[in-house]
Amino acid sequence: MEFGLSIAFHPLENYVPLAQAAEENGFSAVSLADHLIYPGSFSVPYPYTPDGVPRFGEFDSFPDPWVAITAMAAQTRVIQFYTNVFVLPTRNPVQVAKILATADLFSNERVGLGIGMGWMPEEFAAAGQPFAARGKRADEMIDILRLLWSGEQVSYEGEHYTLDAMRQVPPPRRQIPIYVGGFSAPALRRAAHNDGWIADLHSLSELQGLIENLDEHRAKAGTADRADYRIMAFGCTDAYEPAGFKAMADMGVTVATTMPWVLHGHSMTPPLQVAIDSIKRFADEVISKVQVEATPAGK
Repeated sequence: MEFGLSIAFHPLENYVPLAQAAEENGFSAVSLADHLIYPGSFSVPYPYTPDGVPRFGEFDSFPDPWVAITAMAAQTRVIQFYTNVFVLPTRNPVQVAKILATADLFSNERVGLGIGMGWMPEEFAAAGQPFAARGKRADEMIDILRLLWSGEQVSYEGEHYTLDAMRQVPPPRRQIPIYVGGFSAPALRRAAHNDGWIADLHSLSELQGLIENLDEHRAKAGTADRADYRIMAFGCTDAYEPAGFKAMADMGVTVATTMPWVLHGHSMTPPLQVAIDSIKRFADEVISKVQVEATPAGK
């Protein structure tokens, strides 16, 4: 199992030094969050906390992840980058294909597209995209991305999108991996048909049950035997020590993502040096003691 570093909500100036510190201390990947806006009011509760209040605030930083990834890739050598998660159906698929291809080429094939379906109607309205049927649109968007990344002249006819014959240049040198976040039945089914699954914050037992459900969907989707399939999960709520991370590896997690500074009692956005010191401490106390091989998150 490898380790990913989440830098969500950090100020922009921390991104490059945090990515460099992660690379220097044994992390295989850096993950970035994504939202286009913070609305003046929410029409629906946040689905990932018991009280429905988002984990992020109005002034938490959400730079464009692909611009940020390209900047960090220019200052690092081997560390991978992926989104956790990119709200795909708030965007246009042709534009996303172009942006991802460019980022993957500039980073020398070090990006992965982690996607979510979104939960905030206000964000879709701001982007001029319909909130309804966002899952079905996302499925068509994935088809379009893969077609455009082929480098061939392609066309597409779907329920929600139609593309006349076209080609995008330059294409990426590979099919960029697509990981699906979420833990609903539709999310797990969608993840099973793509290149990996991104979990939320769960206990070990909750995560085990979700992976078992995912395995059932993968068996039906024909991806159960893929050696390059990624399962990426945040450090579990009851597994902060090496033994807990080893338990995650044993159940099939390939990349354990964490904010080490939070584990060490700090806020999600501590001063830069505090965050770097936590990265080094986590490497000494956990990464060095969990020695299970896995494929990097962007490969």
